[in-house]
Amino acid sequence: MPDITMPKLSDTMLEGTLVKWLKKAGDKIEVGDVIAEVETDKATMEMEAFDDGVITEITVPEGGVVKVGERIAVLNGSSSPATSKPGSNDAAVPPAAKTPAAPVPRPATASPDSRAKASPLAKKLAAERGVSLSNIAGSGPGGRIVAADVPEEGTAPVVSGIRAAAPARAPIVSSDGDKRTPLSGMRRTIAERLLASKTQIPHFYLSLEIDAAPLAKLRKDINDAAEASGSPKVTVNDFILLATARAAAAHPTVNSAFAGDSIVEYSSVNLSVAIAVEDGLITPVLRDAQKLSLREISAAVKDLATRARGKKLKPEEYQGGTITVSNLGAYGIESFYAIINPPQAAILAVGAIVKKPVVNAQDQIVAGQRMTLSLSGDHRVVDGAAGAEFLAALRKSIESPATLLF
Repeated sequence: MPDITMPKLSDTMLEGTLVKWLKKAGDKIEVGDVIAEVETDKATMEMEAFDDGVITEITVPEGGVVKVGERIAVLNGSSSPATSKPGSNDAAVPPAAKTPAAPVPRPATASPDSRAKASPLAKKLAAERGVSLSNIAGSGPGGRIVAADVPEEGTAPVVSGIRAAAPARAPIVSSDGDKRTPLSGMRRTIAERLLASKTQIPHFYLSLEIDAAPLAKLRKDINDAAEASGSPKVTVNDFILLATARAAAAHPTVNSAFAGDSIVEYSSVNLSVAIAVEDGLITPVLRDAQKLSLREISAAVKDLATRARGKKLKPEEYQGGTITVSNLGAYGIESFYAIINPPQAAILAVGAIVKKPVVNAQDQIVAGQRMTLSLSGDHRVVDGAAGAEFLAALRKSIESPATLLF
């Protein structure tokens, strides 16, 4: 009988968690049926069947952690392997070629300190980076070392040409009333990527305050007309995204990535939009955003946000971004600096529109509406002048928002 195996649902996925089975042993399934919900390193996603047949046995219970390609269920009467979708990692193979069916355990690591406990990925990273697990305090369940605990290569100090052991993490003292929540796959990936970003990318920061009154007025006029006609309304963020896409197209240095021995300057602006979800943050991508209209951006963002929160995004919808926008204005945050989303070279942080006294052209103190935009740049790719020119182009568009409608 052939196996149903854990598919590779994202480009960086090494293992997945079986969050929920939507089918049970004895159920008949067809190609395309949603059979389970799987938590990857980036999101919780629906897993589809790639073969027809009857599930005769579920070998991994809900909550089980399984490596990509390992068996999670047994299917009887499925199509031949040749009918499976290419790249699905779900083709039928003889059971003898598979590893024993069970959730992947997280055993103690075979390190110099035999008492150290670590996940398989943490052990792999430690071996690659030359880090001793015996010097690391784990943040996982029961003190287990997870991938986020393993320091990046090159972060440990070097003395006389020999890399010193990574400093042990300070112990966390807790009491009976404290709550400890194991890291989910998404939270672990966020921790790993942001740690890598802050330790490997030389960030620099620029910010400016803009006059948001023209934008607020135009948005009100558009939405009043939309309400009268029954059309969808637009948000401040829709304008910001459109202005960012066009400014990035005009100043492509910020729409680039550091590639070791070269800099990749992207031909299209694939705009990553930071969206808060239940377990963290995901950045679905507006592709060729520089070609979209305000209405197209507004509709696309609403759709992506709804499906992101409903865990319905496909991997290709949150991969391949070239620059990111993070807007915390809806939470009342006036200004902040965001951490770059690697391998991108820039991220724009957007604050709330705030009413405050300002000095006008006649040197009079009047009531104004201001917004702070902050750019975090990778200094290997973006220089201060290039970042400033990008922000200046943004300001020009947002302070004359009617130009964005053409």
